[in-house]
Amino acid sequence: MRLRLAASRRAFILGLLILAMLSLVSVLGATGIGRLPIPWKTVIGAIGEGLGLVQSGTVERMPLVVVFDIRLSRVVLSFLVGSALGVAGSVFQGILRNPLADPFTIGVASGAAFGAALAFALGWGGTSYLGLGTIPLLALFGALGALALVLMFGRVQGRLRRDTLVLAGIVVATFLSALIALIKALDEEAVSAIVFWVMGSFQGRGWIHVGFSLPYLILGIYLVVKCARELDILTLGEVQARQLGVEVERVRRRLLVGASLLTAAAVSVSGVIGFVGLVVPHLVRMTMGAAHQRLIVLSAFLGGLGLLWSDVVARTLLRGGEELPVGVVTALVGGPFFCLLLKRRSGGVILD
Repeated sequence: MRLRLAASRRAFILGLLILAMLSLVSVLGATGIGRLPIPWKTVIGAIGEGLGLVQSGTVERMPLVVVFDIRLSRVVLSFLVGSALGVAGSVFQGILRNPLADPFTIGVASGAAFGAALAFALGWGGTSYLGLGTIPLLALFGALGALALVLMFGRVQGRLRRDTLVLAGIVVATFLSALIALIKALDEEAVSAIVFWVMGSFQGRGWIHVGFSLPYLILGIYLVVKCARELDILTLGEVQARQLGVEVERVRRRLLVGASLLTAAAVSVSGVIGFVGLVVPHLVRMTMGAAHQRLIVLSAFLGGLGLLWSDVVARTLLRGGEELPVGVVTALVGGPFFCLLLKRRSGGVILD
């Protein structure tokens, strides 16, 4: 047993080191990829100057703006959003004890989409608050409002139950989707903007969006990591968890709020990006096991890597300079892969 635990720990450390190195290399590599060809020496110099590691004035103004302000900010944001969705997906699958759960199961994404649709319908898409567009703000408020409704309707006799949470999420998501459809019907000019936002994109995002989402991401990660050990016990079942001394209601509520904060912060700045939070935890679980302390960390790195390179494909695939919504790329890649997972599950291979 000790040998098995030691081997498992070594595999985790090795996997973590590999993913950390790949993340660093990917951030630097993705920053150098774009329509405007910039020498790698200039890319490294611009990043160093932007971070204050190199004396200012060593890089020309135009490459500095393109590399640091446009590309690097977008790469960092895509990595953070992918990490948040990967972690949220692993938590929701654990809380709901459902391997098919994802960050959008309880309607948080629908709340964010409703907030964004409302902003477009009111003509607030071009306005800003402290330099930040009102769309992320209303999307965040909509996501958190949807979470509040789900927590309120998901209580049965004062207790949160996983089956009622899922049902409440479906009801709230369906109602909000109907409101979005109503907004589209009443304001045809906003339809294209709403549809594009819902498909997910990092076009036009920058450091201000990183700063906007970061506090909610940090708080969400804190709540999730603090209860990671209890989440392992919750997967055994509510009765067993109570017998082992876990305060089920408090832990479940904290995990729900933490994972929903991660989802809300991610969706508010990127739109709805599917399959990352659904597929990534499965990949980690199949290779490193289901212990959530390890699952959460590795899902963060793998989710960030997956979405980072998906965004690179989205912004460089079309030769005319147009961008694909990154949600389309993740769906095209994640859909067939998830079908493979379902097929393996039907054969009893995938972990429940």
